[in-house]
Amino acid sequence: MLRTPSGGAGHGTAATDNGLMSIGTVLNVLRDEFPEVTVSKIRFLESEGLIEPQRTPSGYRKFSPDDVERLGHVLRMQRDHYLPLKVIREHLDATERGEAVQLPSLGRQRDGEAGGEPEGPTVARIGRAELLAAAEIGEQELEEWESYGLIAPLADGVYDAEAVTVAGLVVELGRFGIEPRHLRAVKAAADREAGLVDQVVAPLRRHRNPQTRAHAEAQTKELAGLAVKLHAALVQSALGVRLP
Repeated sequence: MLRTPSGGAGHGTAATDNGLMSIGTVLNVLRDEFPEVTVSKIRFLESEGLIEPQRTPSGYRKFSPDDVERLGHVLRMQRDHYLPLKVIREHLDATERGEAVQLPSLGRQRDGEAGGEPEGPTVARIGRAELLAAAEIGEQELEEWESYGLIAPLADGVYDAEAVTVAGLVVELGRFGIEPRHLRAVKAAADREAGLVDQVVAPLRRHRNPQTRAHAEAQTKELAGLAVKLHAALVQSALGVRLP
């Protein structure tokens, strides 16, 4: 269950006495469970008719607790079931009509699953057809993205769950005229950042002690989070903007 902040003076204009929240407050609420969510993602889901926040006379979005819960359902269905937006919309509409709907589950495989409990992290995997459906793109588009290195299959031909996130962001950027070929520099920068993190944690990953290797995974996540925040801050600083 998502925790929404209560209204009152302590939240200033972010949340009003009637419980409505700004898009920035909604972002903070969702990021506990969905750290990859962005303002652009929320706006995109609104443009696709998944949510309908209220608008102030000056045009600012105001979200109710029900809007936030609905957003959580949408993001959860994308993350856990890799469903295209059309299917998610139909599911939500059916739920509102009181109909019982069973969601498909693609399942999550674990590295080393055949050998019992894995020592490493759980890795979500998705097939090519499911990726195409989740991103609502065609085979030709995916092939183009792969040619630029934006998305790459794993050794067994499937994709990790982050491929869905990457695909969604590439689609969103495309709405602004930014083509996949323009994103090669972004991918190169991400690879360099990942290489820097790997240099720090590589000695721990090679350690014989399972606890040390587990610590390496935790440290990798922490460093990755810091690198993402730094990257975002540098981009905002360069553009002279501040995200809400």
